[in-house]
Amino acid sequence: MHNQKTFRATVGTIWAALLLVTTGTGLSGQDVGYPPERSPFRDIEYRQELTLFGGWFLAGRDPAGVAPRSGPTLGLRYEANVGGPVALFGRASMVLSERRVVDPLEPEATRELGMQSWPLYIADFGIALNLTGQKSYRRLVPVVNVGFGFASDFDRSVEQDPFRFGTTFALAYGAGLRVVPGGRFQWRLSVDNYLYKLDYPAAYYALPGAEPGVVEPEQKQSFWKNNTTFTLGGSILFFR
Repeated sequence: MHNQKTFRATVGTIWAALLLVTTGTGLSGQDVGYPPERSPFRDIEYRQELTLFGGWFLAGRDPAGVAPRSGPTLGLRYEANVGGPVALFGRASMVLSERRVVDPLEPEATRELGMQSWPLYIADFGIALNLTGQKSYRRLVPVVNVGFGFASDFDRSVEQDPFRFGTTFALAYGAGLRVVPGGRFQWRLSVDNYLYKLDYPAAYYALPGAEPGVVEPEQKQSFWKNNTTFTLGGSILFFR
């Protein structure tokens, strides 16, 4: 249910951006013949940007509660326009997360080893699309993007707990809004979803006649989950 809500929220954001573009397109048709200084459209002079961003990482459902959890995130993004509305980007971020640590070989009453700080690192590369092209509409540029990369805890582990997050492939997609007031600075608001895979160890499942497992018997051992980030960043623009 949580994954479905996250997906619907992301789709809703994209549709809102498309609606803004549709409205902007209609207005641009009405502005034909207006003096340039009165047009709601402005050329984006710079084609590259470096953005420092921060926000919140909202982790998806994890039945065992042992994967890195929700937490604040901080990162850096580089983007370069390669023609018209299309840009290539790369970004990297760290999530100040934590995770529940368990020893599945201990009885249910004593298997809990507590919560531990567990940073998560995410990096991806992809394509972004400025929905108003290389122009802003009333200083706004709605964007959508898709990419791929990885999420990793760099193989950190606890001896008693066989769960390993490790390094896993991640598919990313999202939408956002650039606020371009002019000059070499802009704001960037983004909502992105990272889809990656979790694998539970066999020790998390109960053997016949043994203590209850960490997860229910019907729980899939390997599954994909959605994780959403909400970020706000400030960008330095350069290279015309």
